[in-house]
Amino acid sequence: MKKLVPVLAIIAALILAGCAQKKISTPAPGTQEEMAPDTRAGEEKDALGGAKEETLKETEMARLEKAEPERPEMAELEKLSDIYFEFDSYEVKEEARPVLKELSEMLYKKGESLLIEGHADDRGTNEYNLALGDRRAAAVKKYLAALGVAVGNIEMVSYGEERPACTDQTEECWARNRRAHFVIQRAK
Repeated sequence: MKKLVPVLAIIAALILAGCAQKKISTPAPGTQEEMAPDTRAGEEKDALGGAKEETLKETEMARLEKAEPERPEMAELEKLSDIYFEFDSYEVKEEARPVLKELSEMLYKKGESLLIEGHADDRGTNEYNLALGDRRAAAVKKYLAALGVAVGNIEMVSYGEERPACTDQTEECWARNRRAHFVIQRAK
């Protein structure tokens, strides 16, 4: 207890020393300091820099005007699901074709770029799974190109087994990892 009292006294002294008192001055009636804070800030800037300060509301409006307009069709595109592959295969499955058809139509209309990520489950070597992920992405790219998407607007990357959607050691989980994932890259 005796050791605690000096420690508390030091803490209290530090707290009190850190709380410096601010001198508050009352402006004389009719002076510039008596004006509303918005007006005073603008006038001070006029005196110093010559440019009138925008109010918060004007700044917010300018930001919103410059912002990219909402594009509901792109939000829909971003919700497209991954497509999945059979074990040790890079053949585009029949059930994936409607997803790719919809994807190609949206990309064609909007001229957006696409990144195709190829993935694999964790069975096999890292090198083999990277190559398999690359072949899966290439198969999807080829299919999209056949549907009319410009090949120059499609990029590919293989993550192999490095970015699993599921980490359980079950067939259901492995099936979820054998996929192609789509990332829309906004036109600049």
